[in-house]
Amino acid sequence: MHLIVPFASPLSEVGRQALLTLKLPQLDALLARLGPMARDDGDEYALSPPHERALARALGLAGADGQLPWAAWLAERDGIDTHGDLAWGLLTPVHWQVASDHIRLTDPAALALDEAGSRALLAVVHELFESEGFAVLWGAPERWYLVHESLRDLPTASLDRVIGRSLDPWLPQGPQARRLRRLQNEVQMQLFEHPLNEAREAQGQLPLNSFWLSGCGLRQAAAPGLPVVDDRLRSAALAEDWGSWIAAWQALDAGPVAAALAALRRGEAVTLDLCGERSAVQWASRPPSLWQRLQRTLRPTPALALLQTL
Repeated sequence: MHLIVPFASPLSEVGRQALLTLKLPQLDALLARLGPMARDDGDEYALSPPHERALARALGLAGADGQLPWAAWLAERDGIDTHGDLAWGLLTPVHWQVASDHIRLTDPAALALDEAGSRALLAVVHELFESEGFAVLWGAPERWYLVHESLRDLPTASLDRVIGRSLDPWLPQGPQARRLRRLQNEVQMQLFEHPLNEAREAQGQLPLNSFWLSGCGLRQAAAPGLPVVDDRLRSAALAEDWGSWIAAWQALDAGPVAAALAALRRGEAVTLDLCGERSAVQWASRPPSLWQRLQRTLRPTPALALLQTL
């Protein structure tokens, strides 16, 4: 069993205070039986967050910061043929919330797009991309795809870095991004006061007024098997709703973490990746070194102490 836990530790000071109130008995018991295997240190400004880096390692996907090829991987899982020489980009339909001094990206889930609505809105902007030489494909209500050579080496920020935050620091930079920035402006003008969006607003729904591009790169063959990525902490962490985040962690501790502990007691191999917004640690049931065994004996690692290092 391989369990990856994104947003296991908060970034904000308020979140850090909430973390100190957590009681995670199953995680404490699991860590007492596992050994530290790897640590991935970074900072909160990396384009690829720690949980995406952990999943990429598990799948055998390679790429520099902001260049992990998630679009091609997701498109293949959506049943799209991704073989070929062109690069892929994940085009997520989003709502940009305009404030007086900045623009924030709302969680795409808040759009509550269904298949019919998503396909209709893609049809509105489809020609804008095709006129610039991009192929555009629909994969799921929240997943559209671009295919073009220019996406091969384009670093982009993960949606999980941008949701709820000012967009300016995260927008793609460099020569490759200029055409996309212009397309973004054209898409916004096309969608502004479009009848489909007016109908959404009349029903109390957010309008779709832009897109976010991420996960660009060529298709890579992924390793077989898929870790369990339990993202129940994600929405509360992104919304900075720390009461809900604590409740979600307690449910995670009583559910998947307890299941991993039970699997370990049955003699099964267990790997656990705990991922904050800066760093991640991997603990596993593989035999640790003599030094690691000595450290565990002298200084057991309580869950909260470990989470505070992320």
